Amino acid sequence: MKKITTDIIVIGAGPGGMAAALKASEMGVKNILLVDRLPEPGGILQQCIHNGFGLHKFQKDLTGPEYADIYIKRLKNSDIEVLLQTMAVEISKGSKVMLSNSTEGLIEVDAKAIVLAMGCRERTRQQVSIPGTRPSGIFTAGVAQRFVNIEGYMPGKEVVVVGSGDIGMIMARRMTLEGAKVHAVTELLPYPGGLTRNVVQCLNDLNIPLHLSHNVVDIYGKDRVSGVKIAKIDKGGKPTDETFEISCDTLLFSVGLIPENELSRMMPLDINPVTGGPFIDDAYQTSMPGTFICGNAAFVNDLADYVSCEGEIAGVSAANYVNDSLEGKMKVSVVAGDNIRFVVPNFIARTEPVTLYARVTQPMLDVRVTSSGDIVNMKKQIVKPSEMIEIHLDSEKLKKIKGTRELMIDVRPDK
Repeated sequence: MKKITTDIIVIGAGPGGMAAALKASEMGVKNILLVDRLPEPGGILQQCIHNGFGLHKFQKDLTGPEYADIYIKRLKNSDIEVLLQTMAVEISKGSKVMLSNSTEGLIEVDAKAIVLAMGCRERTRQQVSIPGTRPSGIFTAGVAQRFVNIEGYMPGKEVVVVGSGDIGMIMARRMTLEGAKVHAVTELLPYPGGLTRNVVQCLNDLNIPLHLSHNVVDIYGKDRVSGVKIAKIDKGGKPTDETFEISCDTLLFSVGLIPENELSRMMPLDINPVTGGPFIDDAYQTSMPGTFICGNAAFVNDLADYVSCEGEIAGVSAANYVNDSLEGKMKVSVVAGDNIRFVVPNFIARTEPVTLYARVTQPMLDVRVTSSGDIVNMKKQIVKPSEMIEIHLDSEKLKKIKGTRELMIDVRPDK
């Protein structure tokens, strides 16, 4: 078995992993290994051929492949070793990573620091328990996106989309532009699950119906999907007798994303049951010293731009850990308060400026984001579960929380 020693290993070469490896390299770390199971870097960006990437990070409106290409070119001009078509199959205590590929078999990597950047995966029909037959023609939206954008296959011509996540709405538009008829997008909740810009650009602009508080309650078809039954959902989340049917040959599911953390559980890291990712501090360090995580593996982000920013933080932190200069003395817990589903990072350990990300439990108008000790006090005209709230804590605010045990974030009506 081949054995490798490295300073930092980054698992996942999507926007977060590439940003982490490049930033660690800029910090002076010479021995960095970047690993990905796909044949090329970029991760999910390579199949996201729509625009909307890079507006925050590069102040440019880019497609997914264009966004990835910026980092890929930087990788080629760096000393970072990139190992593609390689799976990380095990991480043991002591920062030993077991890799596997078809050319070298098993490879044991002994690293001083690990950055996890595995991204996330889609929930499936089975995970949302929709009854009915099991014919062909049922896909997750991401799989359909790969078929159309990478493989060049159309999954079907008469489409219904379950869930109003961003990928689902983007695929409703994509299928329409490719000649399919998208009959409806259904959403269990009384508000859309994705970004407002996608509701406008992908559904409203193409006259695709969005049925809020509706869900597919039955699937028809033997060999191929032939139709679905859709029911209105009451305030308790249960289907009512108010139903209608739609004939279709394709059903796409966009019912949420789950951080990819099989490796994290294997280590084992402390997992946050709300986000599905590990508990992290403001250096994006997990419960295991020397192991860092970023992007959608930590928590599901709104934009790839945010993933890259988190990757840079994880890369700097990993480099500082390798150089024995990672600060971490404060340890203040960040807690979700009224109308907040979660806040990340979960701990503040350093005195450097930090950005907290929070998701609310429901849409609200004219609110104020506050915290214990009145350290945070922001007015917001509108907040939505689909759009994270950014809370910036500068050095002055961090001085005020020093010595406290807990920082609770709340969202309340602005009276």
